[in-house]
Amino acid sequence: MIIKNAKMQQLTKGEEEIMQLIWELERCTVRDVLDKLGTPKPPHSTISSIVRILEGKGFVDHKAYGRTYEYFPIISRSDYSKKSIKKLVQDYFNGSSKSLVSFLVKEEKVNIDELQQLLDKMKDEKNNVDKK
Repeated sequence: MIIKNAKMQQLTKGEEEIMQLIWELERCTVRDVLDKLGTPKPPHSTISSIVRILEGKGFVDHKAYGRTYEYFPIISRSDYSKKSIKKLVQDYFNGSSKSLVSFLVKEEKVNIDELQQLLDKMKDEKNNVDKK
């Protein structure tokens, strides 16, 4: 079950890296997260601390099996992505999605054909919603 958190906090770079792995794994132990990390691997205690911080921030929860904890996300990647994009647009583009898209085109991160494909997809999705 994914819980939406209206006061979702921003993650640090390290927390986000670990959270990405937890979203990927869905249910995991600290050892599972360590196994997915590249080398050099940080100490188990470091990852354990980050996971507990993520739990404190309301991103993960756990189920205990004796002394072993299995962690799972309670904030979806999609919900966090939406919040992050909204913050990016607000902080760097004066709240204007149009300015963001214009920036991406100018920086050649997206081309006109890709924009048209996105527009077509959005129209299709809107039409599907309207039919329901």
